[in-house]
Amino acid sequence: MSRESLGKNSKIMGGRERKEVNSTAKHFVDFTEAEEDLVFRMHRLVGNRWELIAGRIPGRTAEEVEMFWAKRHQDQ
Repeated sequence: MSRESLGKNSKIMGGRERKEVNSTAKHFVDFTEAEEDLVFRMHRLVGNRWELIAGRIPGRTAEEVEMFWAKRHQDQ
């Protein structure tokens, strides 16, 4: 994938394109199954400490983790 084909707020990490997210973004950020598992296990241990959880997932921000959590629990 060339730099020119990426969007303005995109970057390539781990061979896949990942969009940067801000706190007002409405779209959902895809997490791998391993990342989802880690978020759920960490949340059980530390609660809503998104910075701490994100620190255990390379390339993820606290905002992405919190948005993932909110989206997952909005559907339930």
